[in-house]
Amino acid sequence: MAEEKTAPSPKSLSSVLVETLTIYSEFLERDVEVDAYLPTDIVIPEDVSLLIINDGQDLVKMPFDEMIDELMSTGKIQKIMCLGIHCGPERKMEYGTVCTADYEGRGAKAGLYSKFVFDELLPFIRKKYHIASFKEKAFAGFSLGGLSALDLVWNNASEFSKVGVFSGSLWWRRKGYDDGYNDEKDRIMHLQVQKGRFHPWLQFFFQTGLLDETADRNNNGIIDSVDDALDMILSLKSKGYTDDHINYLELPDGRHDVETWAKALPKFLKWGWGK
Repeated sequence: MAEEKTAPSPKSLSSVLVETLTIYSEFLERDVEVDAYLPTDIVIPEDVSLLIINDGQDLVKMPFDEMIDELMSTGKIQKIMCLGIHCGPERKMEYGTVCTADYEGRGAKAGLYSKFVFDELLPFIRKKYHIASFKEKAFAGFSLGGLSALDLVWNNASEFSKVGVFSGSLWWRRKGYDDGYNDEKDRIMHLQVQKGRFHPWLQFFFQTGLLDETADRNNNGIIDSVDDALDMILSLKSKGYTDDHINYLELPDGRHDVETWAKALPKFLKWGWGK
């Protein structure tokens, strides 16, 4: 069981209480900082949805607390509890795909991160806030954290209903470009989807920016991050998912940065939990 360390005083807004938790993870062998964004005036805890977000340190920069508070206080979204998990010093090892590391060995601790989420974080949150179960659970993340979120949702579909992938590292691959890389055979997350099953309750939100990067490995005039996201959508549709399951947001001025994700997050929140 995860162990909580002394936390600073909560921050209170009109509709949200923000509490920073420091949890020691035996799986990751480190302290994990988690910001809990708690809706106030909860009548029935089991009616509250949960959104877990990787790279919680980026939420602080937005600032996410004011964003979620405005959306809930004005009735634009339902009451939702959010957990922003701050990354650790081994972010590139803990985020990734559980099934395998990438061609450079990154993501080797993704399985341990998954165990932290399911065996330490969720039981701790249920106990601390006296919530036996949530109305629904979702996961989201930025860049490599987005890949991690998609991987965890896809491989634990019975636990989740939605996933948000912002500028996701969907290029994650088994081979380097100089080692015979092939789009159809070597993108790890795409392969998982193609070999996976159709879960009709899952919904997907993908965001890309046309200024995410400049790389264009196949010289088709479309940057790789957009190509990889559109190919992921095609892979999902090949399994039976439709436009009713998938929302794709492409920002012409979107970059690979916190400012862009801050613009996209309200759209994701209203898509997933709008009234």
